[in-house]
Amino acid sequence: MNTKQVQELLLQSLEHELGGVKVYRTALQCAVNQDLKEEWQEYLEQTQTHVSTLESVCAALGVDAQQETPGRGVVRHVGGALVQAMEMALAAGDPAAAQLVACECVVLAETKDHSDWQLLGKCAQNLQGPGADVLQEAYSRIEDEEDEHLYHTKGWCRELWVESLGLPAVLPPPEEQMGVKTAIGAARAEQAGEKLRIAGSR
Repeated sequence: MNTKQVQELLLQSLEHELGGVKVYRTALQCAVNQDLKEEWQEYLEQTQTHVSTLESVCAALGVDAQQETPGRGVVRHVGGALVQAMEMALAAGDPAAAQLVACECVVLAETKDHSDWQLLGKCAQNLQGPGADVLQEAYSRIEDEEDEHLYHTKGWCRELWVESLGLPAVLPPPEEQMGVKTAIGAARAEQAGEKLRIAGSR
């Protein structure tokens, strides 16, 4: 494996999780729906754990967790832009609109997060030597959480947008009710939501 690029992935992933803590703290200020607030509070706590987990992985693999790289700087910039977008929405004074912006920002953040952990999983399968088992354990423990973060928040984003359009929404979203943690499950949840909408409009 390209050990330099493995190190880059670890540092970018760590930086993204650090940014994720700020994203969730800001998103919680935007959340109006109580169920969504509770979900994001849980995700914030899990993201804080992901930070410490990746710091431990870096230590086990002999990577300086404080090392700066150009890619890491880009990740930090993008995370800061998401926080700034939510702050702009909050300042506009429309709580429902700010909540939608926050949902979209969390989906964007979690899409990158999900991709990072998929790649870390590939590293875990192929790395050998000291520290490889630490990465494998971290991936095995966190993978399901990352799936849930992405698919559930996408569901919230869709249903809150539907509600804002004046159409029947399913809240909490089907992804939440069905405990979705896979892309196939997310597709089924969305279909279930459409059936509930059709039934509700009759």
